[in-house]
Amino acid sequence: MSIRENFVVPKRYNTIALALMAVGILAIIGLYVTSGSKSDPHASARFWASLLQNSVFFLLVVNASMFFICATTLAWGGWQMAFRRVPEAISAVVPVIGVIAGAILLAIAFGGDHTIYHWTDTHHVAEDSILSHKKGFLNTTFFAVATVLTIVLWSFLGWKMRQLSRSLDAKPLATVAEKKKYIWNNTVWAALYIVVFSLTVMSSIPWLWLMSIDAHWYSTMYSWYTFASTFVAGMALIALFVVFLKNNGYLEYTNNEHLHDIGIFMFAFSVFWTYLWFSQFMLIWYANIPEETIYFQPRAHGIYKGIFWLMFIINFIAPLLILMSRDAKRNYGTITFMAILIIFGHWLDFYQMVFPAVSPDKVPMILYDFGVALGFVGLIMFVTGRALSKAPLLAKNHPFVKESLIHHT
Repeated sequence: MSIRENFVVPKRYNTIALALMAVGILAIIGLYVTSGSKSDPHASARFWASLLQNSVFFLLVVNASMFFICATTLAWGGWQMAFRRVPEAISAVVPVIGVIAGAILLAIAFGGDHTIYHWTDTHHVAEDSILSHKKGFLNTTFFAVATVLTIVLWSFLGWKMRQLSRSLDAKPLATVAEKKKYIWNNTVWAALYIVVFSLTVMSSIPWLWLMSIDAHWYSTMYSWYTFASTFVAGMALIALFVVFLKNNGYLEYTNNEHLHDIGIFMFAFSVFWTYLWFSQFMLIWYANIPEETIYFQPRAHGIYKGIFWLMFIINFIAPLLILMSRDAKRNYGTITFMAILIIFGHWLDFYQMVFPAVSPDKVPMILYDFGVALGFVGLIMFVTGRALSKAPLLAKNHPFVKESLIHHT
């Protein structure tokens, strides 16, 4: 069987990607004119909060692709090899959005406007016993070092995993010993990535970048909650590219069995996200301690309650009802619809993580923020398309390819 090994980026695809990036730039300009250029620090914070929410969300979403690769590598799984180049290409966006997100985060931390990160105001910290107690962790030096180091490690280890994968394209492994050595090296580098991912996404980074916006409040489940939100959105993004490539005659060896398993991930982690959402919300509601309930007051009962409950319906009720059946997870139309819905739903989740603390008295016009989001979508499309075109779509010389070709559930 002859296959289309190399992806050729369609002109229309690039046009759409560039158009979406243009929309994002226009939205940023509009935000700057209406908010960012104002002398009022609260108005200026609204501009920076939008950039923070979008850049952090999409950075964590594209980074989830490399987590998927490394997790399946450590499990010695082969079922994903038929479409592995898709998450590899998506992970190539990490350095690009990482630079953007890093610049935004550092600009907020060192910019002199303390509306978003109250703990950057040293005079306020000195007079606040709670923030003073946290200053060993919440300080600009630690924030800057952790942010830069995290983005560099994500980018480098992701690049290394992609290089290991592509090294087989022109150089097949001739002996069993070479195959064992390759699998061992791949496993070691994947393990290093998982360790870094665990110490950042599953631990410290959501505390620094997001939870510290509400610096008096904390939750021990926050990082896992953030991970679940971005990982299920990351799997949805992989599903979108797989369906797109299949519809355009690529990924011939990727079949309904593979799509079904991607759908299982989308369904399972939607339920996992809900478990964490309920656990966090229920314990705080039941204990009814003022310093804990203050976080949910504007979200569940205040002016943001519409967004709060809408994102819950989108992120739990919809996947539960629609993705439960076997046929739904094998239908291109259903998977595409649910993937877009899940990404949007978890984007709303990040919106309600950020803005109630930044704009507690008024819900900002969300169209600007959605426009910025479309800009990041266009950037992901553009960089992923270029990455897909630079290597064969099937890692045909990988020792586990055969396992993927005969995969069935």
